[in-house]
Amino acid sequence: MTLLSYSDEPDRRLLGGAISIGNFDGVHRGHAELLRRLCRLATRLGGPAVAVTFDPPPAAILRPESQPPPLTTLGHRAELLRGFGVDGVVVIRTTRDLLAESAENFFASLVVDTLQAKGIVEGPNFFFGRGRAGDPPLLRRLCGEAGIECQIVEPTTSDGAWISSTRIREAILAGEVDSAAAMLSRPYRISGVVTGGAGRGRLLGFPTANLSDIQTLIPAAGVYAGWAAVDGETLPAAIHIGPNPTFAETLPKVEVHLLDQSRQLYGLNLDVDFVRRIRGIVKFDSAEGLKRQIEVDLGGVREALGRG
Repeated sequence: MTLLSYSDEPDRRLLGGAISIGNFDGVHRGHAELLRRLCRLATRLGGPAVAVTFDPPPAAILRPESQPPPLTTLGHRAELLRGFGVDGVVVIRTTRDLLAESAENFFASLVVDTLQAKGIVEGPNFFFGRGRAGDPPLLRRLCGEAGIECQIVEPTTSDGAWISSTRIREAILAGEVDSAAAMLSRPYRISGVVTGGAGRGRLLGFPTANLSDIQTLIPAAGVYAGWAAVDGETLPAAIHIGPNPTFAETLPKVEVHLLDQSRQLYGLNLDVDFVRRIRGIVKFDSAEGLKRQIEVDLGGVREALGRG
């Protein structure tokens, strides 16, 4: 991954090809079609295919109070982008000076001078420059004047509406992780570090790993079926998100129980992929009532994962 400020020189192997600029948060099915078109254009033009993204996202600087957590970390985003065949990922450090550039200056400095692009591929909702003044019609005009081939890709739809990071975020916040996965073309993932907890799960016979330092959007409270990747192995898992009202705990937590496992996980990094929401959060009258429900939940998890 190439990291540069707005005025730095990128790796010269990434110059003179086709580019696509965007946040690419989630790298969903709509992004996938755009990236396929990008790679085809780059091959025809005889140069590299380059995805250009931002860190942090522009909205995090312009509207930090309303910026939600991302769907992917920067590293995971770059990994997913490379998985679609691009030759490189250029990451622009977002600054207020960059966001103050006019659309024309942004295009001239980044697209023409810095990346020396011969082609560009964008979606119909691509905006650039100060106040989002740059739009696809302006992009076409600037590309025409600079001799750069411009392609605007039609949006990818699901259930009659555009697939977007916003729609995916709404699905995740509603606990509809299976709907989110359909738009992403893969399960939604969170990653965190395993830390110590109260140990109640182990006392109930269902030890859990408590995840902290999660940098991406956390799904709605509830119990989920999913997969956890640890030490290069992918294991079936039940995930509990939210408080534990049975024990009068009000602080939300993310707890992962690996099915049929009792290994030591403290301090390890855990990637968790969500498959299906099993139920919401319920307060039980006793620890025994909770234990009985967990046994039912684990049956639902096994069924959702095809491990019944």
